[in-house]
Amino acid sequence: MSAAAIERLALFFSAEQTRQGVLARAALGRPGAGDGEIACGLARRLGDELRADGSLCGGGLPTIWRVHELLDLGPSADVGEPARRALNWVLQLQGRPGAYGEGCDRERHARGLCAHHLTGFFAPGPPTERITPVTLPNGKVYRAEPAARFAISGLALRAVLRGGLGDRPSVRRHVDALAAVTEQWTTWGGYFPPDLIVVVMHALAAAGAERREVVRRLAGLAAASQQDDGGWPNTDFFHALEGLRAAGTEEARSAIRRAVPALVARQRPDGTFGPMAQQERALIALRALLWVQD
Repeated sequence: MSAAAIERLALFFSAEQTRQGVLARAALGRPGAGDGEIACGLARRLGDELRADGSLCGGGLPTIWRVHELLDLGPSADVGEPARRALNWVLQLQGRPGAYGEGCDRERHARGLCAHHLTGFFAPGPPTERITPVTLPNGKVYRAEPAARFAISGLALRAVLRGGLGDRPSVRRHVDALAAVTEQWTTWGGYFPPDLIVVVMHALAAAGAERREVVRRLAGLAAASQQDDGGWPNTDFFHALEGLRAAGTEEARSAIRRAVPALVARQRPDGTFGPMAQQERALIALRALLWVQD
């Protein structure tokens, strides 16, 4: 079942001259003869689109995602200078007005979800500017303002960790704050939406060995909350798959294995899973299937 799904995805990506196409062929062990040149061309274009200040049109989410795109294309492409500029711009979003956790009230303080506990978060936009509804690059849609700001900060944290900036005090504070929040999570949902549990699991996975046990616990929580059909309640399916694969634990692998029938059932004849974030979700699916194939 999964082998046929993988082959449909391989066929879909076989001629795609996109970042996702290059990454998919590499994951399959079937790189194209011109993939190095394609990656270099993509990296040049992505870097050229950045402003002198390192941002992409001054937008928080677009610039954060551009860091991920550039890092994905390295080291086969020279992405060092544009990635550094974009990362420096993203770092300036830390602690700005509009970051998740600003302010305080009795309930949030008791839950550790206020400015007294949460530090280092990135602001995707000023507090006077509504950013929702917003769609993340993996297709997950956020309609609630606090959840969207939390999720985008998690994506930014992953970017700076991937960029080798995890030793910065402000970045470490963000990692520590996320790890501390998870100590009260014993159920899938409740006060904290499940999709944000996935955000934290994915972000802390990028922090490396020092947060491995927290990631393992969150992956175990996701596995224990999995439904009979392989999905998760109140959770975007592909968002969960991406986070679990990043977690890389045995609990995560077992959960993805149980999700394979549901994933295959969603696949279309062309190998994709619908128009929403089409190539990104196809890449998420391919990586998940390859990780758990027997």
